[in-house]
Amino acid sequence: MGWRLFVFALPCLRADHARLFLEKVGLWDEVKDRLHERATGLSGGQQQRLCLARTLANRPQAILMDEPCSALDPHATRRIEEHIVALRDEYPIVVVTHNFGQARRISDDTLVMADGRVVEAGPTAQVFEAPQNELARDFVGGRFG
Repeated sequence: MGWRLFVFALPCLRADHARLFLEKVGLWDEVKDRLHERATGLSGGQQQRLCLARTLANRPQAILMDEPCSALDPHATRRIEEHIVALRDEYPIVVVTHNFGQARRISDDTLVMADGRVVEAGPTAQVFEAPQNELARDFVGGRFG
């Protein structure tokens, strides 16, 4: 509660805090003149980056992303993936995705699940280049899923 009172007592700090995280996700220049408008007017990619900025502003211990690019065009997907890669040195990040290309591009380790059970887990290169499980081979080989 004390922190909230401190922030409200010094509104310039609240604005600086917001700007810091909007800049971190490359959104500040795109929204700085529209800060009092509804976020629903933003593109899907901008909304995802706003969600990421809001997450970072809470100083999380880890970040969980569930299909962060599922409704985005390739350009917006690339931007989100770039942020994930840039942030993985600062935070443990878990990304749930059905996009195996994305998993290969952004992850250090991969866990493949089917019907609620783990069928393959390990370093991403190993999982994609030499999966041990037949179902995992079918998934990463594009023969299933």
